Amino acid sequence: MRRLLFSLLMLCTLPAWADGHDQLYKVAGWPDQRAHFNDALTAAQQRYQSSLPPAVFQALVNNSNQRFAPQAMDRRAEAQLRKNLANPAPALAFFQSPLGRKIIAAELLATRRDQLAKNAKGLPKVDASDTRQLIIGHLAQALPAREAGAEVSLAIAGVAADSLSQMIPGLLGGGQAQGMLNGQRQRLMEQIGSDLNNTLLYVYRDLSDNELEEFATFAESTEGKAYYQAALAAIRAGLAVGQSTSSLAQ
Repeated sequence: MRRLLFSLLMLCTLPAWADGHDQLYKVAGWPDQRAHFNDALTAAQQRYQSSLPPAVFQALVNNSNQRFAPQAMDRRAEAQLRKNLANPAPALAFFQSPLGRKIIAAELLATRRDQLAKNAKGLPKVDASDTRQLIIGHLAQALPAREAGAEVSLAIAGVAADSLSQMIPGLLGGGQAQGMLNGQRQRLMEQIGSDLNNTLLYVYRDLSDNELEEFATFAESTEGKAYYQAALAAIRAGLAVGQSTSSLAQ
Protein backbone atom coordinates (compact mmCIF):
# COMPACT_ATOMS: atom_id res chain seq x y z
CA MET A 1 0.00 0.00 0.00
CA ARG A 2 2.83 2.39 0.84
CA ARG A 3 4.40 1.79 -2.56
CA LEU A 4 1.10 2.44 -4.30
CA LEU A 5 0.55 5.69 -2.41
CA PHE A 6 4.12 6.78 -3.11
CA SER A 7 3.69 6.04 -6.83
CA LEU A 8 0.45 8.04 -6.95
CA LEU A 9 2.16 10.93 -5.17
CA MET A 10 4.99 10.83 -7.68
CA LEU A 11 2.57 10.98 -10.60
CA CYS A 12 0.76 13.94 -9.08
CA THR A 13 3.93 15.94 -8.47
CA LEU A 14 5.86 15.16 -11.65
CA PRO A 15 4.39 18.06 -13.65
CA ALA A 16 5.67 20.49 -11.03
CA TRP A 17 9.15 19.05 -11.36
CA ALA A 18 9.19 19.09 -15.15
CA ASP A 19 11.45 21.59 -16.88
CA GLY A 20 9.56 24.67 -18.14
CA HIS A 21 11.20 24.67 -21.57
CA ASP A 22 10.50 20.98 -22.05
CA GLN A 23 6.87 21.49 -21.04
CA LEU A 24 6.51 24.43 -23.42
CA TYR A 25 8.07 22.45 -26.26
CA LYS A 26 5.44 19.74 -25.85
CA VAL A 27 2.43 21.92 -25.00
CA ALA A 28 3.06 24.21 -27.98
CA GLY A 29 2.93 21.19 -30.29
CA TRP A 30 6.52 21.08 -31.48
CA PRO A 31 6.89 17.26 -31.54
CA ASP A 32 3.56 16.97 -33.38
CA GLN A 33 4.55 19.57 -35.96
CA ARG A 34 7.87 17.82 -36.48
CA ALA A 35 5.98 14.55 -37.03
CA HIS A 36 3.74 16.29 -39.58
CA PHE A 37 6.83 17.62 -41.35
CA ASN A 38 8.29 14.12 -41.51
CA ASP A 39 4.98 12.80 -42.91
CA ALA A 40 5.06 15.47 -45.63
CA LEU A 41 8.69 14.66 -46.35
CA THR A 42 7.88 10.96 -46.82
CA ALA A 43 5.03 11.86 -49.17
CA ALA A 44 7.37 14.09 -51.19
CA GLN A 45 9.95 11.31 -51.43
CA GLN A 46 7.31 8.96 -52.79
CA ARG A 47 6.26 11.50 -55.43
CA TYR A 48 9.82 11.96 -56.68
CA GLN A 49 10.69 8.27 -56.79
CA SER A 50 9.26 7.70 -60.26
CA SER A 51 10.80 10.84 -61.78
CA LEU A 52 14.41 10.59 -60.59
CA PRO A 53 17.20 8.18 -61.53
CA PRO A 54 17.53 5.52 -58.80
CA ALA A 55 20.95 6.72 -57.64
CA VAL A 56 19.82 10.34 -57.35
CA PHE A 57 16.61 9.34 -55.58
CA GLN A 58 18.49 7.18 -53.06
CA ALA A 59 20.97 9.99 -52.34
CA LEU A 60 18.06 12.35 -51.78
CA VAL A 61 16.35 9.92 -49.40
CA ASN A 62 19.55 9.19 -47.46
CA ASN A 63 20.38 12.86 -47.06
CA SER A 64 16.86 13.89 -46.06
CA ASN A 65 16.56 11.01 -43.58
CA GLN A 66 19.85 11.99 -41.98
CA ARG A 67 19.13 15.72 -41.85
CA PHE A 68 15.56 15.30 -40.65
CA ALA A 69 15.97 12.40 -38.23
CA PRO A 70 13.14 13.01 -35.72
CA GLN A 71 15.12 12.77 -32.48
CA ALA A 72 17.92 14.97 -33.85
CA MET A 73 15.42 17.59 -35.04
CA ASP A 74 13.73 17.69 -31.64
CA ARG A 75 17.08 17.89 -29.84
CA ARG A 76 18.36 20.78 -31.97
CA ALA A 77 15.08 22.70 -31.85
CA GLU A 78 14.52 22.38 -28.11
CA ALA A 79 18.14 23.36 -27.39
CA GLN A 80 17.68 26.60 -29.32
CA LEU A 81 14.36 27.30 -27.66
CA ARG A 82 16.06 26.88 -24.30
CA LYS A 83 19.00 29.06 -25.35
CA ASN A 84 16.95 31.94 -26.75
CA LEU A 85 13.95 32.03 -24.39
CA ALA A 86 15.06 33.07 -20.92
CA ASN A 87 11.65 32.66 -19.28
CA PRO A 88 9.26 30.07 -20.74
CA ALA A 89 6.55 30.63 -18.12
CA PRO A 90 4.45 33.32 -19.92
CA ALA A 91 4.29 31.37 -23.20
CA LEU A 92 3.64 28.14 -21.32
CA ALA A 93 0.75 29.74 -19.43
CA PHE A 94 -0.74 31.09 -22.66
CA PHE A 95 -0.54 27.81 -24.58
CA GLN A 96 -1.88 25.86 -21.61
CA SER A 97 -4.96 28.07 -21.51
CA PRO A 98 -8.16 27.02 -23.36
CA LEU A 99 -7.42 29.58 -26.08
CA GLY A 100 -3.80 28.46 -26.40
CA ARG A 101 -4.86 24.84 -26.78
CA LYS A 102 -7.41 25.88 -29.41
CA ILE A 103 -4.69 27.72 -31.34
CA ILE A 104 -2.32 24.74 -31.24
CA ALA A 105 -5.11 22.40 -32.35
CA ALA A 106 -5.85 24.66 -35.33
CA GLU A 107 -2.18 24.78 -36.31
CA LEU A 108 -1.77 21.02 -36.02
CA LEU A 109 -4.89 20.42 -38.11
CA ALA A 110 -3.58 22.70 -40.86
CA THR A 111 -0.31 20.75 -41.20
CA ARG A 112 -1.74 17.24 -41.15
CA ARG A 113 -0.92 15.19 -44.24
CA ASP A 114 -4.55 14.86 -45.32
CA GLN A 115 -5.12 18.59 -44.98
CA LEU A 116 -1.98 19.43 -46.96
CA ALA A 117 -3.14 17.09 -49.72
CA LYS A 118 -6.62 18.60 -49.65
CA ASN A 119 -5.22 22.13 -50.09
CA ALA A 120 -2.35 21.26 -52.43
CA LYS A 121 -3.71 23.58 -55.14
CA GLY A 122 -4.20 26.47 -52.74
CA LEU A 123 -6.36 27.50 -49.83
CA PRO A 124 -9.91 28.67 -50.40
CA LYS A 125 -10.50 32.40 -50.25
CA VAL A 126 -11.82 33.33 -46.82
CA ASP A 127 -14.30 36.18 -46.51
CA ALA A 128 -13.94 38.19 -43.33
CA SER A 129 -15.23 41.43 -41.83
CA ASP A 130 -13.08 44.56 -41.78
CA THR A 131 -12.56 44.04 -38.05
CA ARG A 132 -11.34 40.50 -38.50
CA GLN A 133 -9.10 41.53 -41.40
CA LEU A 134 -7.55 44.21 -39.20
CA ILE A 135 -6.84 41.72 -36.40
CA ILE A 136 -5.33 39.26 -38.86
CA GLY A 137 -3.10 42.01 -40.21
CA HIS A 138 -1.67 42.56 -36.74
CA LEU A 139 -1.21 38.82 -36.28
CA ALA A 140 0.53 38.49 -39.65
CA GLN A 141 3.05 41.12 -38.59
CA ALA A 142 3.63 39.53 -35.18
CA LEU A 143 4.03 35.88 -36.19
CA PRO A 144 7.25 34.82 -38.00
CA ALA A 145 5.21 32.86 -40.57
CA ARG A 146 7.03 34.27 -43.61
CA GLU A 147 10.43 33.47 -42.17
CA ALA A 148 9.43 30.00 -40.95
CA GLY A 149 7.92 29.05 -44.30
CA ALA A 150 11.05 30.19 -46.11
CA GLU A 151 13.26 28.14 -43.76
CA VAL A 152 11.26 24.99 -44.50
CA SER A 153 11.67 25.53 -48.25
CA LEU A 154 15.38 26.29 -47.91
CA ALA A 155 15.98 23.22 -45.77
CA ILE A 156 14.40 20.95 -48.36
CA ALA A 157 16.32 22.69 -51.15
CA GLY A 158 19.51 22.20 -49.13
CA VAL A 159 18.98 18.44 -49.19
CA ALA A 160 18.68 18.54 -52.98
CA ALA A 161 21.87 20.60 -53.24
CA ASP A 162 23.73 18.14 -51.00
CA SER A 163 22.53 15.25 -53.14
CA LEU A 164 23.66 16.91 -56.36
CA SER A 165 27.06 17.69 -54.85
CA GLN A 166 27.47 14.03 -53.90
CA MET A 167 26.49 12.81 -57.36
CA ILE A 168 28.66 15.36 -59.20
CA PRO A 169 31.57 16.34 -56.92
CA GLY A 170 32.67 19.95 -57.35
CA LEU A 171 29.45 21.04 -59.03
CA LEU A 172 28.36 23.22 -56.11
CA GLY A 173 31.50 23.51 -54.05
CA GLY A 174 33.01 26.31 -52.04
CA GLY A 175 29.79 27.36 -50.40
CA GLN A 176 28.17 28.07 -53.77
CA ALA A 177 25.11 25.96 -52.98
CA GLN A 178 24.43 27.73 -49.69
CA GLY A 179 24.95 31.11 -51.32
CA MET A 180 22.35 30.26 -53.93
CA LEU A 181 19.88 29.17 -51.25
CA ASN A 182 20.40 32.29 -49.14
CA GLY A 183 19.67 34.40 -52.21
CA GLN A 184 16.22 32.82 -52.38
CA ARG A 185 15.22 33.61 -48.79
CA GLN A 186 13.81 37.08 -49.45
CA ARG A 187 11.97 35.92 -52.57
CA LEU A 188 10.37 33.06 -50.65
CA MET A 189 9.27 35.35 -47.82
CA GLU A 190 7.68 37.73 -50.32
CA GLN A 191 5.80 34.86 -51.95
CA ILE A 192 4.50 33.60 -48.60
CA GLY A 193 3.65 37.12 -47.46
CA SER A 194 1.54 37.83 -50.54
CA ASP A 195 -1.18 35.43 -49.31
CA LEU A 196 -0.36 35.29 -45.61
CA ASN A 197 -3.49 37.07 -44.37
CA ASN A 198 -5.77 34.61 -46.16
CA THR A 199 -3.68 31.70 -44.87
CA LEU A 200 -4.06 32.87 -41.27
CA LEU A 201 -7.78 33.51 -41.76
CA TYR A 202 -8.13 29.91 -42.93
CA VAL A 203 -5.95 28.30 -40.26
CA TYR A 204 -7.61 30.19 -37.39
CA ARG A 205 -11.10 30.17 -38.93
CA ASP A 206 -12.67 28.60 -35.83
CA LEU A 207 -11.43 31.33 -33.50
CA SER A 208 -13.90 34.10 -32.69
CA ASP A 209 -12.91 37.72 -33.27
CA ASN A 210 -12.32 38.14 -29.53
CA GLU A 211 -10.15 35.03 -29.38
CA LEU A 212 -8.21 36.16 -32.44
CA GLU A 213 -7.65 39.57 -30.86
CA GLU A 214 -6.43 37.96 -27.64
CA PHE A 215 -4.02 35.84 -29.68
CA ALA A 216 -2.72 38.92 -31.51
CA THR A 217 -2.31 40.75 -28.18
CA PHE A 218 -0.14 37.93 -26.86
CA ALA A 219 1.90 37.71 -30.07
CA GLU A 220 2.56 41.47 -29.97
CA SER A 221 3.43 41.52 -26.26
CA THR A 222 7.00 41.49 -24.96
CA GLU A 223 6.55 37.89 -23.80
CA GLY A 224 4.99 36.84 -27.10
CA LYS A 225 7.74 38.46 -29.15
CA ALA A 226 10.36 36.70 -27.03
CA TYR A 227 8.68 33.35 -27.61
CA TYR A 228 8.26 33.72 -31.37
CA GLN A 229 11.81 35.00 -31.85
CA ALA A 230 13.05 31.93 -29.97
CA ALA A 231 10.65 29.75 -31.95
CA LEU A 232 12.10 30.95 -35.26
CA ALA A 233 15.61 30.16 -34.05
CA ALA A 234 14.36 26.72 -32.98
CA ILE A 235 12.83 26.08 -36.41
CA ARG A 236 16.08 26.97 -38.14
CA ALA A 237 18.05 24.75 -35.81
CA GLY A 238 15.65 21.83 -36.12
CA LEU A 239 15.78 22.01 -39.91
CA ALA A 240 19.56 22.55 -39.86
CA VAL A 241 19.27 25.37 -42.39
CA GLY A 242 22.70 26.47 -43.61
CA GLN A 243 24.42 23.23 -42.66
CA SER A 244 25.50 20.52 -45.04
CA THR A 245 24.21 17.07 -44.24
CA SER A 246 27.75 15.79 -43.70
CA SER A 247 28.42 18.43 -41.03
CA LEU A 248 25.49 17.46 -38.82
CA ALA A 249 26.33 15.79 -35.53
CA GLN A 250 25.37 12.15 -35.41
